[in-house]
Amino acid sequence: MRIPIEHPLDTQRAAAYARELAASIGFSALECEEIVVATTELASNLIKHAGGGSINLEAASEAGRDGICIESLDSGPGITDIEQALTDGYSTAGSLGIGLGAVNRLMDDLELRSAAADGAHIVCHRWRRSPRSTSHPPWVEFGAATHALRNARENGDAFLVRQWGGNALVAVIDGLGHGPYAHTAALAARRYVEQHFDRPLPDLFRGADRACRATRGVVMSLARFDDRDRFHVTVASIGNINVRVFDGTTQTTALARRGVVGLSSLSPLVTVCPWTPESIMIMHSDGVHTRWNWQDFPDLGQEPADRIACFLLSSLGKQQEDDATVLVARGLPR
Repeated sequence: MRIPIEHPLDTQRAAAYARELAASIGFSALECEEIVVATTELASNLIKHAGGGSINLEAASEAGRDGICIESLDSGPGITDIEQALTDGYSTAGSLGIGLGAVNRLMDDLELRSAAADGAHIVCHRWRRSPRSTSHPPWVEFGAATHALRNARENGDAFLVRQWGGNALVAVIDGLGHGPYAHTAALAARRYVEQHFDRPLPDLFRGADRACRATRGVVMSLARFDDRDRFHVTVASIGNINVRVFDGTTQTTALARRGVVGLSSLSPLVTVCPWTPESIMIMHSDGVHTRWNWQDFPDLGQEPADRIACFLLSSLGKQQEDDATVLVARGLPR
């Protein structure tokens, strides 16, 4: 349904229809309200910045799941710097400047095209997620340990472990530097990844880059364990997060693209690593010494993942120099 947006009352009409359509597709009450917020922000921007336009709301489908598509079109002056417009705090209309940043966080993807002669064209989607299932026996266990720089009140590192069905996504995120600004950056990236955990890894980096534009930026590694392929783990990285997968005497080191999420708009390097029930993945920030070998700890592989993480952090962490985080994934018998 296409709704012309010329007056604030039209914004309310678009929001009401978005709520009705989202509910009919099967989104939860909370998800419906998040979709309403995104619709309201897009419609309000049409009035503030373009003198009006239209919002189109439709049901959508992708890879066997249902969702909603929101499309915003106008014939205004266009957007000079698209990525800057997605940054929290940026505004050309004297407002708080959180509109498109909020849409980026609330929707699963966002594409924005703009030209001075044709105005701005924004398309975004939100997809329904399957409810958490407990019917899949775990095939990987996870553990993590972290500490802030000594005497620092806030930790500039963050980590994430998100499991659903037989799948999992894990992350180690390091805000540049340390202290409150690094903490803010790491939380911004973590929040985005957590909200969109089942999207493709490059999409998560793209969205996190936009979410971190108003911060000093982060370096980040993500690893995905897919129940459909239990013989591999996929790792994507930007920056100096160290990721190694050990399988007996074999070691695979994940590649990382140099750069900063939030500053460089780069795609991550993706490494597909072999995985067996005997495999162990160690992912850590640069607050942990990198010159170590798994063979230095001959009995550690028999311990649970959380104990491995705590041991490595206490043995190798540089607490007097930087925040430090260790995340461990350990294979379980099939």
